[in-house]
Amino acid sequence: MADRMVCPRCGSKLIYDRQHGEYYCSSCGYVVRQNIVDNGPEWRAFDPNQRARRARTGAPMTLMIHDKGLSTDIDWRDRDVNGNQIKGMYRMKMRRLRMWQRRMRINDAAERNLAFALSELDRMAAQMMLPRHLKEAAASIYRKAVAKKLIRGRSIEGMVSAALYAACRMERMPRTLDEIAEVSKVKKKEIGRSYRFLVKGLNLNLRPTSPVDYVDRFGDALSVSYRTKKRAKEILQKAIKRGITSGKGPTGLAAAALYVASILEGEKKTQREVAEVAHVTEVTVRNRYKELVERLNINVPV
Repeated sequence: MADRMVCPRCGSKLIYDRQHGEYYCSSCGYVVRQNIVDNGPEWRAFDPNQRARRARTGAPMTLMIHDKGLSTDIDWRDRDVNGNQIKGMYRMKMRRLRMWQRRMRINDAAERNLAFALSELDRMAAQMMLPRHLKEAAASIYRKAVAKKLIRGRSIEGMVSAALYAACRMERMPRTLDEIAEVSKVKKKEIGRSYRFLVKGLNLNLRPTSPVDYVDRFGDALSVSYRTKKRAKEILQKAIKRGITSGKGPTGLAAAALYVASILEGEKKTQREVAEVAHVTEVTVRNRYKELVERLNINVPV
C-alpha cells in the first residue's frame, strides 16, 4: 500500500511503521495515517510448512463444500502432532474415527444431494477453467434453489448446469449453453429449460448478455493483439448505440466484430477460424459482418 501512496506535501514515497501503526513520509517525516490496526497474525513464517504449523485457524468458509468447510477434518496420514508414525491399535482407532467422521458429515438425503451437486459444479467449473469467485456465485444460486425446494423432481446435473450458466452471466463472464453442455452430463435443451425455471423461481434479474463481454475470450483464442480486441469493442459499442445489435445473438456479433477488426489491424483471420472459436456458423459471421460494415460505414480493404 505504501508503494502506491505518496506524501500529500512533498510527493515522496511513504513508509509503513508496523510498530507504531502509521504511514509517514520518507523525505519530510509527515505522518499521513496513524493508529492503523494490523489484522494479520502476530507471528511470522518463512516457509509453507512453518506457516501451517503456526496457524491456529483452518481453511476459510466456502460455499463449495456442503457444510461450508466448518466441520472437523481428520487427516488421512497416520501421524501424531510431532509427525511420528502412529502404530498398532491407535492406527486402527484413527481409521475408525475417520470412517465415522465421513459418515457424520453427510447424514441425510439433503446433504448427500448438496455434496454431489457441489462436487459436480466443481468438476464442470474446473474443466471450463472458471475462477473461484464464479464457482462461489454458482454454489450460492444452487443453495438458494435448494432452500426454495426448486430441485425436487428435477435433474441435479441440469440444475447445477443452469446455476453455473446463470453465475457466468451475473459475473459478466458469459459462456454459451453449448459450452456448458460440453462439460455437463445433460443436453443443451434441458439446461435451457432448467435455467428458465431457476430464473423464474429465484426472481433473478439478469440483464441481456453484451457481445462486448465475449471479445476478450474469443480474441485470446484467435491469438490477436490488444489493438484488435480494442477495435472490435469500439465497433460493438457503436453498433449498440445505433441499435444494430437488437435481437441478434451476442456470440455472432462478437465474432463478426473481431473479424472486421482483424482485417483493419492487419491480423486477418478467416471466417471459419472466427466461427469455430465462437461456436457459430460461417453464414452467421458473414451476415453479421455485412450488417456491421454497411450500417456503420466501415471501409474494409479488399
